Amino acid sequence: MSQKQMKEAFVSNHNGTSVLEITEGLCLPALCILCRGLLIIVSQHLCCSSHTWRTRFFIDFAFLIVPLVTTLTIFASFVLLEYLIVIIFGAGLLYETYCRRTCYARMPVGKILEKFLKISIESEYIPAISCFRVINSAFTAVAILAVDFPLFPRRFAKTELYGTGAMDFGVGGFIFGTAMVCPEVRRKYTKGSRLYLTKSLYSVWPLVFLGVGRLVIIKSIGYQEHLTEYGVHWNFFFTLIVVKLITSLLLIIFPLNKSWIVAISITVFYQLALDFTPLKRLILYGSDGSGTRVGLLNANREGISSTLGYVAIHMAGVQTGSYVLKKRSHIKDWIKVACCILLTAIGFFISLYIVQVNVEVASRRMANLAFCIWIVASCLILLSSLLLGDIILNFAKFLIKGATVPCSWKIIQSSAANRKYSESLVSEAERKEPTLCLITAMNRNQLIFFLLSNVTTGLVNLLVDTLHSSTLWALFVLNLYMFTNCLVIYVLHLQDKTVKFW
Repeated sequence: MSQKQMKEAFVSNHNGTSVLEITEGLCLPALCILCRGLLIIVSQHLCCSSHTWRTRFFIDFAFLIVPLVTTLTIFASFVLLEYLIVIIFGAGLLYETYCRRTCYARMPVGKILEKFLKISIESEYIPAISCFRVINSAFTAVAILAVDFPLFPRRFAKTELYGTGAMDFGVGGFIFGTAMVCPEVRRKYTKGSRLYLTKSLYSVWPLVFLGVGRLVIIKSIGYQEHLTEYGVHWNFFFTLIVVKLITSLLLIIFPLNKSWIVAISITVFYQLALDFTPLKRLILYGSDGSGTRVGLLNANREGISSTLGYVAIHMAGVQTGSYVLKKRSHIKDWIKVACCILLTAIGFFISLYIVQVNVEVASRRMANLAFCIWIVASCLILLSSLLLGDIILNFAKFLIKGATVPCSWKIIQSSAANRKYSESLVSEAERKEPTLCLITAMNRNQLIFFLLSNVTTGLVNLLVDTLHSSTLWALFVLNLYMFTNCLVIYVLHLQDKTVKFW
């Protein structure tokens, strides 16, 4: 076998892992982000001088990127131990914050909680959505290179036929995260605007360029491909184009608050088509039943057919975004939102179990009903975890005068009955937009980060024999690769540069 064939075989024919294991690994970054915020608050209180950009970058990298690298590699079988360590560390920081509180120092904790529930926050910007998108981007960036090393558990790789692998979450999570902040949800385009569809069509041209460019480069250099992922010519960018065009049309026809009905209808009818027509056989085995790749449809059958599932996921993301981005100011309202999303996620996981037992197991290749339910459930539980984490972080900020944390809600007022402390909640620094933040930097230039990760992944694969790399060497390469990508994006952010193609 050639090196290319060996690498393709190394990432193929896998059956995935349990939904529980993927969920455990997915929610860990939410706890790490909470710990990062608590550490910043404690360090601000203990140190008079503010952090430099280098210090803040290393803190963010250590709490966001390093745990993702270890969870997908050497600590893959010890995720619960990671949870234990992070929870103990976070609880210690929260206790330290409470003991050193500068507001309500002589008040019992019950009264403090009562007053906290009455405060208002600046809700124009939802940090949890930014964190969600960044976690998915960072997870994808780590996984696309780590999968080529032996220390990456094969159960986390993309599944071949049925099952759930950690890498199967990437595209669905990206589409869901993009849908939550799409122009329709942000009311960027007014209903009935003549330019709406034109703008939607115009917005996909960079994706056309990237999709064609990737296809030409991959075929030109003979880079390894996982054929059953999308097909011969199809790729991630083409899926995004089709999803964007279809959902733009759907959102012209249907109101935003009915997006969930559209999502359910698409997945149910698509599953019925898979079960009662030859569609499933065509996707899995081609038109001749022997896996032929002759003809455009046969060559790209996985990529073309799975777009229906991703359209449904996008519509579910639109529904979630329109709910989360509603105007709310009181912290108690956001607690209700977080709990509602968490309960919805639990409901989806129960539905997933029922569907997988009675209908069909999740399949990435087909993006069937079970796969769509799994993606939405995973996205919702991650989003609820981030919302709850930010609420806890705001409680810690509530206790410390002048405490600020980048990519976190800002407290804008306290209870009117406690004006003595109201001014302490809003410092001058807190009114300014934070700049020293890797999360903000990655969210700002998400597409550039993704492209940079793909390019550097290709370079590493061309320069390094990943199949025969030792554990220590693989860890060094992965951390250096992520450090380089994050540093480039961070410097762009510090220079106030947003790279856009349209």
